[in-house]
Amino acid sequence: MRANDSATASDAIAVDTPSAAGQGAPHLAAAGTRTVAPTAHGSVATRGVLLAALGVAAFSLTLPATSWALEGMGPWTVVMLRSVLAATLAGCALAVFRVRVPERRHWAGIAVVTGGVVLGFPLLTTLALETSTTSHAAVVIGLLPLATAAGSALRTGARPSRTFWIASLIGAVVVIGFAVQQSGGAPSHGDLLLFAALLVCAAGYTEGGRLARHMPGWQVIGWALVLALPVTVAGAAVALSTEPLRLTAHAVGGLLWLAFGSQFLGMVVWYRGMAAIGIAKASQLQLAQPLLTLVWSVLLLGERLPPAAPAAALAVLACIAVTQRARG
Repeated sequence: MRANDSATASDAIAVDTPSAAGQGAPHLAAAGTRTVAPTAHGSVATRGVLLAALGVAAFSLTLPATSWALEGMGPWTVVMLRSVLAATLAGCALAVFRVRVPERRHWAGIAVVTGGVVLGFPLLTTLALETSTTSHAAVVIGLLPLATAAGSALRTGARPSRTFWIASLIGAVVVIGFAVQQSGGAPSHGDLLLFAALLVCAAGYTEGGRLARHMPGWQVIGWALVLALPVTVAGAAVALSTEPLRLTAHAVGGLLWLAFGSQFLGMVVWYRGMAAIGIAKASQLQLAQPLLTLVWSVLLLGERLPPAAPAAALAVLACIAVTQRARG
């Protein structure tokens, strides 16, 4: 299977259209214009929305699953084992489909994805959840789509509109104000970890989005997981020998979801959805993620929401929605 060759064969391929690799062979007009029948386009769009929505649902369970895993494992054990398990699944998929190794010029970008999405974000959020509640973390992490959009603008040189930046500033003020209010007037150690997680994950998402122009998105996360294996295998061995381990149903269930649901399968359907409907529409679906996480924190963890949490989450979602709709 030469799945990662078709997207690199020619620079003339239109990569920003809703239809992308993996959705069937497009018909090309003589001048290179892609034509899609209206009925077929609607079917692809509907499937793309469903796939992206599944990805958002998977990601919304990440923080609650992490809290479950921490009930029986140390933070380093959780982070390293989830990556090793996800890399095992990704490596098998890459081998089964005989995916060729990416070109040398793509490995620097894959390394950024590894550092941001595979290692940085999971580690920082896991450490933060030792002192922060899931509902609190969900609101702070709700700024991730906005941070990703800003990082993408810086990376690609795009010039978003003034409306975009005004909404971005308001959203940042709301999130920082909520975090400070909940921590008694000053950012807590957990808040600092969460904000650092935002930055590294935004960098990983931005670089992954850029790489998805050259190879299918599931291969981006697959190779990023494989690249991290030397670190995660060694880290798992050390963590298992130094941190306590208690294999409860919650701990095992949380770890398995993190590895297979959040770290790999969620990314697969998320990138497939983006390929079908485009990055902008998929990003709008992700606006529901913080609210879903708040709901899961109540249903699965029995947490009591701070009075300001729902209002802060809604305010952040409104600001991010404006940035997604703003022209730029």
